[in-house]
Amino acid sequence: MSCQSEQSKKGASERWIVVCILIFLSTAVVFAQEPSDTEIAGSQGVTQAVNRLMQQGFSRYGVAASPQCEDDRFIRRIYLDLAGRIPTLQETQQWMNSSRNRGQLIDQLLQSEDFVLHFADLFDAILMGRSSEKKYQERRANHWRSYLEQTIRDNRSWADVIEEILLARPENADAKGAVWFLYERNNDFQKIAESIAPSIFGVRIECAQCHDHMMADEIKQAHYWGLVAFFNRGKNLNAGGQLSVEESAIGGFSDFADLSGSSTPNYLAFLDAETVPEERPAADGEQSDSEELYISHPSPLVNRVPKFSRRERFVKDVVRNHPRLAKAFANRVWAILMGRGLVHPYDEMDSVHQPSHPELLDWLAIDVRESNYDLRRLIRGIVLSDAYQQSSVRMEQHKDPASFAWYLERPLTGEQFARSAVVALRGKADTTEIAAFRQQFPLVLPSDFVSTVKDALFLSNGESVDRLINSSNKEHHLIPRLLAEDSIENQVQMLFQSLYCRDADDDENEAIARYLSDHDGTPVEAIKQVVWSMLSSAEFRLNH
Repeated sequence: MSCQSEQSKKGASERWIVVCILIFLSTAVVFAQEPSDTEIAGSQGVTQAVNRLMQQGFSRYGVAASPQCEDDRFIRRIYLDLAGRIPTLQETQQWMNSSRNRGQLIDQLLQSEDFVLHFADLFDAILMGRSSEKKYQERRANHWRSYLEQTIRDNRSWADVIEEILLARPENADAKGAVWFLYERNNDFQKIAESIAPSIFGVRIECAQCHDHMMADEIKQAHYWGLVAFFNRGKNLNAGGQLSVEESAIGGFSDFADLSGSSTPNYLAFLDAETVPEERPAADGEQSDSEELYISHPSPLVNRVPKFSRRERFVKDVVRNHPRLAKAFANRVWAILMGRGLVHPYDEMDSVHQPSHPELLDWLAIDVRESNYDLRRLIRGIVLSDAYQQSSVRMEQHKDPASFAWYLERPLTGEQFARSAVVALRGKADTTEIAAFRQQFPLVLPSDFVSTVKDALFLSNGESVDRLINSSNKEHHLIPRLLAEDSIENQVQMLFQSLYCRDADDDENEAIARYLSDHDGTPVEAIKQVVWSMLSSAEFRLNH
């Protein structure tokens, strides 16, 4: 292992000893705490509705909610969910030594640049999917990432953002990154349709490519090919570095066949929306792509557009006021913050997958529409709720995670893991090693989580983790600060506060102190081994 020095050949086996000690001794003690008094008009109503309707749900499930989590659990959880990283040691100590007002901390994080970066990470993955590092570089180079960050920074209506990326006609230079949503799919219209349905409407339609959905009767083959038809007149253009997705006024007419061989025209149709009427040419008719079919566009970033634009009709006639848009948005944000959607999986909101708390989902969808898709309002309302602030300790009565009677643990995303590791080791967040962690841990909102052998190997002897530990050697970094402490007890407390945002208990103190004492001849390597084991532990890898 590259983290070992020549003086410490026993490091490999000792790492596993430390891991076993920590796994055995890691426990959680839960106490009740009064909720925050901070209330803001709007989000307060969301919080009250969540509390009321979740209680109704608990009665239906026949369970009682877990008690509220302790402050040290809360600060770590809220930083991970809103800032995409754990708090620094200084941030933890300052808040724990203050009045511990949870509402004020939430407001502070919602206005932070960390919040912008974290939710840009999440919505990039939701809208664009995980990809290679080359693709991430292209997204940055072509302004998609900066566009996404600015929409979150400005708290723009999510409905407006969705319309903008689907229409791909930026009004000004600030919005030119919106084009990349369609452009990256490179004229693959089925890929476009298969990404729009789950990311925007919360439903998967790829099963309807060859036949009507076998289980969700409402999803028809006509919806799949109709969604394809709305976009199949597009064409990527690159004019001197200025990217656009032009749209033709003609073409795109075809038939699709079902399993029996019967064919049907691909009308402009989609789930829960009226079919958009369009004049179709005769079977033997030829279409001429004449200028009279187009109009000019006021934006210098857009060339001519068709008088009858399929994309525009999709935005205006289907997306705008679509009954699934607000519900999918609310369910997705709930899943981000609560570990799973009210409909689970969050991108299969069909008749097969019913909501666990239907009244709450309906209420949130209405509120989302009435608040013009205000992301911060929705988030604040949820994280101030009793359900969000519950302990993650599962009581004996708790059987079904769909009840949300306890806070559901979930793995950190690759970006969260990387930023948190850097914060713990160096005291400030940066982008070090994000690429490696993102590729190793690509899941965002997984339906199920299973740690793999590949994950274990990455953490146990991967170059990225070793490099991160070994390069954190400046005076203000964690390992040099630990070595400067005058007692092992202080070292242990700093370790736990820096990595786990909590104090070590007596058993943990004793176990780690014994390990460090037994290796006092090689203190640097001993500290590195303990740091490694804590970074690799379930307590660090999970939000809980």
